[in-house]
Amino acid sequence: MPGMVAFGRRWGIASDDLVFPGSFEMLIRVLWWIGTLILYTYHKGHFGCQGGGVLHSYLVGLLIILGFIVFSLGAIVYVSAQGTITNPGPRRSLTALVYLRALLYLPELGWACLGAVWVSDDSQGCDPATVGAVIAAVVFSWIILLFTALGVVFVFDPMGSPHARPASMEPLGVRDLESSEGSQFLSTAHSVAVKVWESRLRLLCCCLPHDDSHRAAFSNIAQLVSGFFSDTDLVPSDIAAGLALLHQEQDKKEQIRRPSIRTPLYSHPLHDLESELEKAAHCMQFAAAAYGWPMYIYSNPLTGPCRLSKDCCKSRESEYDIVGGDHLGCHFSSILHSTGLHYRDFIHVSFHNQIYEIPFFVALDHKREAVLVAVRGTLSLRDVLTDLSAECENLPLEGVIGACYAHKGICQAAGYIYKKLVNDGILNQAFSIAPEYKLVITGHSLGGGTAALLAVMLKNSFPTLKCYAFSPPGGLVSKALADYTKDFVISVVLGKDLVPRLSLPNMEDLKRRILKIVSNCNKPKYRILLQGCWYELFGGEPDDFPTEMDNRREEELSQPLLGEESLIIRHSSSYQSLASDDSPAHTATHLPLFLPGRVLHITEEGPSRRSCFSRVRYRADWSSEMSFRSVLISPRMLTDHMPDVVLRALLSLTTERPFSLCPSMAAHNQHNPI
Repeated sequence: MPGMVAFGRRWGIASDDLVFPGSFEMLIRVLWWIGTLILYTYHKGHFGCQGGGVLHSYLVGLLIILGFIVFSLGAIVYVSAQGTITNPGPRRSLTALVYLRALLYLPELGWACLGAVWVSDDSQGCDPATVGAVIAAVVFSWIILLFTALGVVFVFDPMGSPHARPASMEPLGVRDLESSEGSQFLSTAHSVAVKVWESRLRLLCCCLPHDDSHRAAFSNIAQLVSGFFSDTDLVPSDIAAGLALLHQEQDKKEQIRRPSIRTPLYSHPLHDLESELEKAAHCMQFAAAAYGWPMYIYSNPLTGPCRLSKDCCKSRESEYDIVGGDHLGCHFSSILHSTGLHYRDFIHVSFHNQIYEIPFFVALDHKREAVLVAVRGTLSLRDVLTDLSAECENLPLEGVIGACYAHKGICQAAGYIYKKLVNDGILNQAFSIAPEYKLVITGHSLGGGTAALLAVMLKNSFPTLKCYAFSPPGGLVSKALADYTKDFVISVVLGKDLVPRLSLPNMEDLKRRILKIVSNCNKPKYRILLQGCWYELFGGEPDDFPTEMDNRREEELSQPLLGEESLIIRHSSSYQSLASDDSPAHTATHLPLFLPGRVLHITEEGPSRRSCFSRVRYRADWSSEMSFRSVLISPRMLTDHMPDVVLRALLSLTTERPFSLCPSMAAHNQHNPI
């Protein structure tokens, strides 16, 4: 639904977004009106104290103002609840009601001032309870006015320009932007959007130095974010409603999917799966330890602070030659506790953190006879900027057939660590101590993606190296690089983790699916959101949302829906028609990127919803990078990414192996893209 136009500009909310805030304010106003009426009834006939006449006028006026406000809010809620997301016709009168409600703020402000004057000058000799009630009413009026002002700031759209938009509009609401006027408008709008997002990023990262690298990152990220929804006209609540609908549609398809239609994957021997799981569980302890003391405290909330307090802030001047960026020593102490290694086992530990420069450590893992490089995942704003620098960067390799490119930010982070390891002689120092050891690289999330690209860079120098990338970003490497890394990289993905499915093509696909399901649903948005929240919290059967197509005649089904077209500002190369899921334009905007190496997918056994205190059982299967080309909506899409949850799943699999591993020689994918 396009943003609501009022006061000469477009706002960041739609006309059907006022049901919940309007209902909440109306409830508050009704209770306030009842309290004022009780106070007036109590004093009726004896306003004899000093200033009693002013008090009488104040209470009567307040009752009248509150009555008008409650009436206007009721009308706003009723009108806002009409229609559907793509059918705003029944809500045409809402703008006038909003103007009326805004006009009522003026007498409310005046009456708040009158109450303040009465309390300060004319309340002597009156009932203290009455004075207190008037003070509460005045304070409450100012609080509501303050929150209203904050709400206006919150829904203010800096790109909702008051200037005229292109005049030529098609009868069905599709904007004709093929003319020179339309092209100029789109160019101007895009430039404004980029500047707005750059300003937001600078404000968000105000504590970071604004050097050339940061400014370039801000510009690239602003270009990416501003262009993502530039060809649609959606507000945030439309996206939330679309995600709620997609989750229920996805669960409905999973319920009716029969085992006979599972997609078979390439097979691996069972002992290979067992061996790799044990190695992965071991490496994940180092990947989690790389997060330092925040992850250690999070995983050990009761004992962690006490253990670290004994070691932090101690003078260790002799240790700081290998520990960089850890002034109090808490990070390094937590790594020692998490890995069980001794100080002498560490070759290099760095917590230096800048954009494209992420912390890592190098240690001797005597248990596995390996020189282990562990790279930290996202833990700071600088890391987020590295994550969001999602453009493609060439990564040429000799002997690899096909285009070789990778995620720009992660590629530069891997290049930074590569220079440290090779140019500074860190790996030479490690292998001079243990020349028979093998090189193992690991990391989680951003660290997992960096570890995989670092392994690619080091492969020619260390042919036997292995990499275990836990929950790496899905938009990481090209198909040629993904195939090349299958011999030495293993990506471990838990459940419906969002990050391994996160790539620009996947996000374009998610946008297309949101547009399609939102435009086809014929229920009002407030019902979609209410039922979606209930489903997320308490479960139940997925709602069978009727669509606009249910009542369409057969001969009309070949025509595009009005709703799906009305949400499109311009027809970009990523959008042709929502009627076809197989349009080649859906993948033409961005270069496809995939997970690296072989993919080890861990899923929960049993029903998708379980008690918080029930025991979780997992299974592990070999999967394919092609199985992660669609974002799955789930309450666990974020929790499945947490390093402690991944570690717990791996440890559970290695201790309950006979019951958790797939017993067949060929695994089957249970989570095909929807």
